Amino acid sequence: MWDDAFPSFLIGLREGLEGGLIVSILVATLVRAGAKSRLPQVWTGVLAAIALAMSFGAVLTFTAASLSATAQEAFGGALSVVAVAFVTAMVFWMRRSARSLSGEIKEKVAGALGMGAGVLILTSFLAVGREGLETALFLWTTARAAGESAGPLTGAGIGLVLAAGLCWGLYRRVLKINLTKFFTATGAVLIVIAAGVLGYGLRDLQEGGVLPGKAAYAVDLGGTVDAGSWYSTLVQGVFNLTPTMTWLQVLSYVGYLAVVMTLFVRGVRATKPVPVTKPVPATAPTGTRVAALPEAARGADAESGPRVAAEAGPVAAAAAEGGDRAAAGPHAGAATAATTAAASGTPAASRAGTPAASHAETLAVSGAGDPSGGDGAGGVRAEGADPARRPGRGVRETPAEPHAQAAVARRRRPAWVVPVAVVTVPAVVAGLVVALGRPKTAGAQTVAVSETECGKGFTAPQPGRQTFQMQNTGSKTSEVYLIDPATNAVYGEIEGLAPGTTRDLVATVAGGSYAWRCVPTGGTAVTSKAVRVGGGAGATAVVPVSEQDLATPLKEYRQYVESGLATLVAQTGRLNTDIQGGDLDAARADWLTAHRTYSSLGAAYGTFEDFDKKINDRPDGLPGGVDDKDFTGFHRIEYGLWHGQSADRLKAPAQQLAADAAGLRTAFPTQAFDPGDLPLRAHEILENTLQFELTGQTDQGSGTELATADANLAGTSELLTVLKPLLTSRAPHLLPTLDADTARLRKLLDAAHHGNAWTPVNRLDAITRARLDGATGQLLEDLAPVPDLLEIRKSA
Repeated sequence: MWDDAFPSFLIGLREGLEGGLIVSILVATLVRAGAKSRLPQVWTGVLAAIALAMSFGAVLTFTAASLSATAQEAFGGALSVVAVAFVTAMVFWMRRSARSLSGEIKEKVAGALGMGAGVLILTSFLAVGREGLETALFLWTTARAAGESAGPLTGAGIGLVLAAGLCWGLYRRVLKINLTKFFTATGAVLIVIAAGVLGYGLRDLQEGGVLPGKAAYAVDLGGTVDAGSWYSTLVQGVFNLTPTMTWLQVLSYVGYLAVVMTLFVRGVRATKPVPVTKPVPATAPTGTRVAALPEAARGADAESGPRVAAEAGPVAAAAAEGGDRAAAGPHAGAATAATTAAASGTPAASRAGTPAASHAETLAVSGAGDPSGGDGAGGVRAEGADPARRPGRGVRETPAEPHAQAAVARRRRPAWVVPVAVVTVPAVVAGLVVALGRPKTAGAQTVAVSETECGKGFTAPQPGRQTFQMQNTGSKTSEVYLIDPATNAVYGEIEGLAPGTTRDLVATVAGGSYAWRCVPTGGTAVTSKAVRVGGGAGATAVVPVSEQDLATPLKEYRQYVESGLATLVAQTGRLNTDIQGGDLDAARADWLTAHRTYSSLGAAYGTFEDFDKKINDRPDGLPGGVDDKDFTGFHRIEYGLWHGQSADRLKAPAQQLAADAAGLRTAFPTQAFDPGDLPLRAHEILENTLQFELTGQTDQGSGTELATADANLAGTSELLTVLKPLLTSRAPHLLPTLDADTARLRKLLDAAHHGNAWTPVNRLDAITRARLDGATGQLLEDLAPVPDLLEIRKSA
């Protein structure tokens, strides 16, 4: 989880710090302008930006969930590429705009103050909203790449909390950070992470069929690098580099990194920091400091973050700031006079707490002394102020008048309305987008299933994921299939639908022809009238397999088994001869040879009937364990050979094993061999290998579990060989993947084979064992579709 958390932590920290600095500048600007009453409007805009970002993330999540697997790959890949573009633009924008960010925001705030509450809310919303949308998009992308959300969300949460703490520290002047170096370092790291996200996104587009080269691998380290190891997981989580990568992934990763990192580094070197001349503090005759340059005005590359006000008070700070005064305007009046006096060292205004300074500050905020009747801030008025009702010069406003105006404002609109609205509106819009964007289902469409009414009630559905209510109106249990009548390809099926019952069948519908095929038990298959659905193709269908289709693969595999059994009889006879003659060393070598032969016939286990229990059973569950009289076959002899038992004690088990092998060879031609076992065993053989051989559960002392695993792999390969024609026509891209997985696993097993000896599983180091488990698990995952692809269906 934590390896997936780092990229999200970094993006949360950086984007959070950017957004936090923007909010700090907004707040500091209002405080210096004496407009603290307008701060709720800033926070309302920030709240709206957060609500929009969260709603955007929800739309991405739920929209993708309603798509088909292929469409999800394409959708996720496209958004990954968009996220890389946003992150790249953000990195360069922050490097370029850091120094002017403070001034730009303060100009916008100054304009917004004179235009009402809505404009100030919009200003803060737009300033923070971009950071929120970028964060939501990148988090969704990294969570999808990680395959889980806990790690990325945890990392992002930690990053945002830390960013909030840093911004508070900068605002309160308890921290100093060189923001230029911070954004440069994090920008470089984000470029490296974005390169991995780009490669991952392009791989998704290949998986979704949008881009070619899905099976063109430039790097395939699956046989030497364990994808499940801690170091591999860390590299995959942080950089999105995997042991197996296509040419497109590698070229895009290297190309993006080379071009973007070069431009970024050149830009950093070419950007020279503008020297900041610190003003000489103006002091009174007593040496008291009057004003200092607010650090927020220096730009985002200053050594620390924004400060609310200088030590001498708002007016002196505004005067020192040069152009960003709280009492700006053509006629600053007494405020300007007091400031000038203070700067020149006049004792009367040397301290913020003196009457002269206090009066100047009051004039600057209220606008007194402005001949134009302005407010002393370039036309900025306090919220709710009415120019027509301003008292004349020298006339004091009665204390009751502001309270009356505030009461009217409260009656006009409650304070909670706008904050609630800015949260509710994005959430409602997101909900509507998700609801309206989901494919329409045909849940109300009920389709009859019977020999006489097959498909009754079926009308052309809308493209997308659909649900059909299949109702058996006949008198026989039936199977029903949604098919392409031209190819008999199956889009969905229900087996064992009893008379009078109704079950849902869910299928994805795209452009093409569709019909229902009903197959009653003991009856004849009936196909409904076809309907045509408009739109492009995209629905996944499985071409059904009949028993006739499996007849040739079955015949070829039976020949393979018969040949293997003939070899087995000869090998178990040799083993018996060794033990009868007392040559236990030769017996150990011949035991392994014979056992590997038997283990390579795994697909036929279901047809060996009771012979398999006699030949290859384990002592698990027997009352006497290894000493039980019913413990026979290969593992009984293995236990004796590797636990020092004498040849006399092994003669009877060896003789019985040879007889059972001969009996199996004789019985096999007459044994029933279900064709459906072929595709089923393709997955089950190695499933047993992972469960028993690679855990050491079957070992009775020889330590040859990996030799058995190698024989199981050989049996699986033989099975895939006879099934290849059927798989090629149904899943042409699957076989190259299976071949690569098999070669990777075989290479790992060969590394444990040393002449006539094999490394026992319990002597493997943790990394090698994890590699074996990972390679076997990957092959099993890729084999999983085979039974479904080649399942015998009555619709064929």
